[in-house]
Amino acid sequence: MPADIEDYALLGDLHTAALVSRDGSVDWLCLPRFDSPACFAALLHDETAGRWLLAPADGGPSTARRYRGDSLVLESEWRTADGVVRVIDFMPPRTGAPHLVRLVEGVSGRVTVRTDLRLRFDYGHIVPWVSRTGEELSAVAGPDAVWLRTPVRLRVHGRGAAVHGEFAVEAGQCVPFVLTRTASHLPRPSPVDPGAALADTVRFWTDWIRDCRYRGRWPQAVHRALITLKALTYAPTGGVVAAATTSLPEQPGGPRNWDYRYCWLRDSAFTLQALLGTGHVGEARAWREWLLRAVAGDPANLQIMYALDGTRRIPETTLGWLPGYRGAVPVRVGNAAADQFQLDVWGEVLDCLHLARETGMTPTETAWDLQCALLEYLEGHWDEPDNSLWEVRGPRRQFVHSKAMAWAGLDRAVHAVRAHGLPGPAARWAALRDRIHDEVCSRGFDTRRNTFTQFYGSRGLDAALLLLPRVGFLPWSDPRIRGTVDAVRRELCEDGFLLRYRPRADGNVDGLPGEEGAFLACTFWLADALHCTGRTEEAEELFEHLLELRSDLGLLSEEYDTRARRQAGNTPQAFSMVGLVNTARLLSGAPTGTGAS
Repeated sequence: MPADIEDYALLGDLHTAALVSRDGSVDWLCLPRFDSPACFAALLHDETAGRWLLAPADGGPSTARRYRGDSLVLESEWRTADGVVRVIDFMPPRTGAPHLVRLVEGVSGRVTVRTDLRLRFDYGHIVPWVSRTGEELSAVAGPDAVWLRTPVRLRVHGRGAAVHGEFAVEAGQCVPFVLTRTASHLPRPSPVDPGAALADTVRFWTDWIRDCRYRGRWPQAVHRALITLKALTYAPTGGVVAAATTSLPEQPGGPRNWDYRYCWLRDSAFTLQALLGTGHVGEARAWREWLLRAVAGDPANLQIMYALDGTRRIPETTLGWLPGYRGAVPVRVGNAAADQFQLDVWGEVLDCLHLARETGMTPTETAWDLQCALLEYLEGHWDEPDNSLWEVRGPRRQFVHSKAMAWAGLDRAVHAVRAHGLPGPAARWAALRDRIHDEVCSRGFDTRRNTFTQFYGSRGLDAALLLLPRVGFLPWSDPRIRGTVDAVRRELCEDGFLLRYRPRADGNVDGLPGEEGAFLACTFWLADALHCTGRTEEAEELFEHLLELRSDLGLLSEEYDTRARRQAGNTPQAFSMVGLVNTARLLSGAPTGTGAS
């Protein structure tokens, strides 16, 4: 059975990621990219779907683990009756073929260690053919070839169904394992030197985080969040994936299981805020350039998400041979929400590019032409119902947050013309902006409860309403905003943490069975809202409570199950880590929001 979600450590090389359990098992790895088919998929089944165990022969979880300083090098230690052994796991930042390096170090005594390698290409579906040449094993099936280099004598069972080995390690000894992937039609890649690769990897991460400008009260938490965000970046394009996994459930055993190995436009402005606000301008610029390339084309075809390289087609299928994480089915690959109409993304893209302008990132003529095309589409379609930023699969509605983001897109355009001298019909855009504002305030506000609602005429609320003042729609001091903050806190909180919305508040608003956990990014928004409405002590208390939900390695998934008191959903979640960074910045004195008005 796979481990608890918070018990997984993240490894990454800026192209893909691996998850390692406390037991020393690599239960998830997609090669060569985040969205490639997994060659270790035990996370969604058991060892028969592929894993790589490397741990003391007597088994059990590691007694201590940590990242080495501000890096993505994992150190796991086991204290056994015979001594202490340490396993160092890392993926060197990629310059050619991807490598997963595992070093077994003897700390004291003499410990027997075992390895169990089960490569299963195509999400556990294909058993490769394994052969041996000296100190190397090769595993080949279809387009995939994996090489394992180690001095340990390994036994191959069932033509590659399993590769086993046992060896003893004494104090001061180091036994290396290097797993490398290449396309099967290419020559064997050159092996890396494990010791040099370790030094290079530690140096890379240490040098990168040294540029961080955050000087607030939570430096360790912010550094780890930023390192995680960097690890979820696809270096060739600058795109940031939402999470490293697919189909980890939002409810134990439930059906709300989605593939998050793609780049969401909804996250763009928040990600840019976190990167720019902590000094990582290069990553922010790469993210902006990815965004511009991805959304280029007909504005009518703007999507809510794209693949790492900007690919638009992300068809959703299910993998029937996988029983899912602890029985949560279906297991999905791809995401049908890419085909939804979500009005808010036009505003989010325009807001993101506004933020880039305001922080000194040089605009280009092409970028402004694209924004004008987006605005032209927005002018003609702002009043249409949509699926909302939460990708509901029920009927389209007139969602308040979506309308507010249409307002924000027009507002940013007016500001671009009047403050930066860019060409455009500012008066026309301003008139439509004001019309949308009036409509939202009249049709999306419940005067009896003094709160904005999830959609026009709704009885329910939405955590995204907390973003209205962040984008400048109304000031934090407005009684309607204060009423909304209080109502959202009162009606959407469970055990102090915030739900996105209540699916049954208006029948079945999202068209899906089951429930979900508290959404961690939304709870960071609540901490921001409390601070901005003068309740800083409560905001800091909530923020500290959120920090307590992190794993021992400082990682957060998408959601938190308040009943089981466990992390839930895909992991690690970029949106959660971005929320941590931005709230820490806000509570440390950074400005809030991206509003132009």
